[in-house]
Amino acid sequence: MSMGAHETPARQDGQAALRMTKLGRRFGGIDAVKDVSLAVPKGSRFGVIGPNGAGKTTMFNLLSGELRPTSGRVELFGRNITRLAPNRRVALGLGRTYQITRVFRDLTVLENITLAVHGLRKSKLSMLRPWRSYSTAVEEAANVASTFGLGERLNITAEELSHGEVRELEVLLTLAQKPEVLLLDEPAAGLSPAERVGIRALLRSLPRELTLVMIEHDMDVLRDVVEHVAVLHFGELVMQGTVAEVQEDATVQELYLGKPKVAES
Repeated sequence: MSMGAHETPARQDGQAALRMTKLGRRFGGIDAVKDVSLAVPKGSRFGVIGPNGAGKTTMFNLLSGELRPTSGRVELFGRNITRLAPNRRVALGLGRTYQITRVFRDLTVLENITLAVHGLRKSKLSMLRPWRSYSTAVEEAANVASTFGLGERLNITAEELSHGEVRELEVLLTLAQKPEVLLLDEPAAGLSPAERVGIRALLRSLPRELTLVMIEHDMDVLRDVVEHVAVLHFGELVMQGTVAEVQEDATVQELYLGKPKVAES
């Protein structure tokens, strides 16, 4: 599936898809995010981990534009988006999911995805026609569902879906907006082991030109999906590396995995 074109500048080989430079957010006297500098290569699968309260979701809110940073800079394919509104970032190719699912539960899978597709069009504020009259949007929505595993659930309301399928639908709603960088906030949260198999399969099936940045506590999901991991603690970046490097790091084991450091003899 092609992710489509956006209002982005020309892409350059080796250019970071998403870059944070000394990014920070202070609430009163507390640094929720402090001087975080990260570069996420185009097409990469990037994980963000850390204990509760580490600043992971706050960082995502800064990236998506729902919070303004106290300091620092955010770039999307080299373009400064630090002060842009969330809808402008979506138009430039930045997509996002949330810890709490945001779908229309009384609408069908097809209706939900069609609304997401229609939201990118110039006619998005025209709501007087029956929704099925937007045939190209309906066809595109059905294609998204079929490509990514919900093709047989098109006429089922979101209320009737399993929790895992609702999570998958939320990812598909974001994919329908044709992002080039996708922020996933704990996509496997609250899922049963069987449902986690489904979300992992969906994430692995995403096109390689799409850049993924994912907050996730489940290390099995991370090992299966991402290639590189950044670790936050009290808002600061404490290390980054491959999943194996992060799991083997003594500081990460102490801070995040709950294992004490082994004293050197």
